[in-house]
Amino acid sequence: MNVRKWEMSREEGKKRRGKAVVVGGSISGLCTAHALLSAGWQVVVLEKTTSPPTGSPTGAGLGLDPLSVTILGSWLPQPQLHLFTLPLTIDQNHATDSEKKTSRVLTRDMNFNFRAAYWSDLHSLLYNALPPDILFWGHLFQSFCLIDDKKSVKVQSKVLQTGKMVEVVGDLLVAADGCLSSIRKTFLPDLKLRYSGYCAWRGVLDLSHDENSEIYVALQKVYDDMGKSLYFDLASGTHSVFYELLNKRINWIWYVNQPEPQLKGTSVTMKVSNDMIKKMQEEAEQVWVPELVRAIKATKEPFLNVIYDCDPLEQIVWDHVILVGDAAHPTTPHGLRSTNMSILDAAVLGQCLAKYGVENLSKGLKEYESIRVPTTSRQVLHSRRLGRIKQGLVLPDRNIFDPKTGTPKECRELQQKYMPAFNDIPSCLSAIAKREYYSNL
Repeated sequence: MNVRKWEMSREEGKKRRGKAVVVGGSISGLCTAHALLSAGWQVVVLEKTTSPPTGSPTGAGLGLDPLSVTILGSWLPQPQLHLFTLPLTIDQNHATDSEKKTSRVLTRDMNFNFRAAYWSDLHSLLYNALPPDILFWGHLFQSFCLIDDKKSVKVQSKVLQTGKMVEVVGDLLVAADGCLSSIRKTFLPDLKLRYSGYCAWRGVLDLSHDENSEIYVALQKVYDDMGKSLYFDLASGTHSVFYELLNKRINWIWYVNQPEPQLKGTSVTMKVSNDMIKKMQEEAEQVWVPELVRAIKATKEPFLNVIYDCDPLEQIVWDHVILVGDAAHPTTPHGLRSTNMSILDAAVLGQCLAKYGVENLSKGLKEYESIRVPTTSRQVLHSRRLGRIKQGLVLPDRNIFDPKTGTPKECRELQQKYMPAFNDIPSCLSAIAKREYYSNL
């Protein structure tokens, strides 16, 4: 056998590496890249923004569940994740009396075991842990088509800096392009997102440069477990979320019932004027305790998210194209599921592809779909229900919730631990969970 034939024979004996094109370089896309690299795949990530984010104007805070922390720990250098997050060991719901400006505890779960992360911190950790030259910034997705008898996918993007059109061919196209996914629209052109009935004012108050902050001291008196507790304050027809991030940064969210705003562009984040911010601050004074109001008023550049979800999808795989993250399951934020579902999507996908290889790609994708769709469907609907309860909106099977008069039975459903599959670990991830558990002993 000559040298060339021997090299060809040896190459044929190797297992062919798959190549995936991931559209979207947010946390969902980066997690998918990590999971597929761990599965032995080649990965290209196309992201429309022109450079890595230096802040988090629309991302703010995240709550990571124990399984997500374990999965992230398998991708990131130790102990980076714990250095950039704070524990959330308590899940607490308060009833706020807007007239008297007082609060009382409705529920308190002291075995919560989440961690609080700043969006841009987590994104930076994931990005910096990837090999160089995987993520292509400033590449705006244009279109895709299946080629080679639907065995490959050709993806076209536009380089925003030059206007040049670029084509990438891979075995798999992963849509990690968010709740308004353009790739999903190709398969489900009539799918409409469902407006929840409310919007969310959000912000992060950065007190890291003020060691003796009066605002921080005042907040600690009202929220005495600040730094380890996830607080929900419920008033009549509204509720807020409050927790501390690393370096004395205060993450807050306030949900306000209102008619659906008219959005422009492809973002669910609205542009807000100074007049809108001033009005929001004045209305906050009428609802919340003074310490929280002071934090809200001191926050620079608060922003407004319009809250959507959609009825669960029955299908998230089409030939060699799949949906992950918010593209697969747009959800309201009340169950802290969006980021956690995205991380779990990526991890399950990686395990399924590693199990079947590129030669049996369709089997791996179908297994991914069969594992994720039933769980995410239940979680999306539960999060929707939880939001309507806390916002005092109508549900067909229970009275409108009033935090002032809520019974223990009514309040029970407010707790995060009653999210479906809250502590479940898919069997395909049990080895990862076990390995990380013993490595941390």
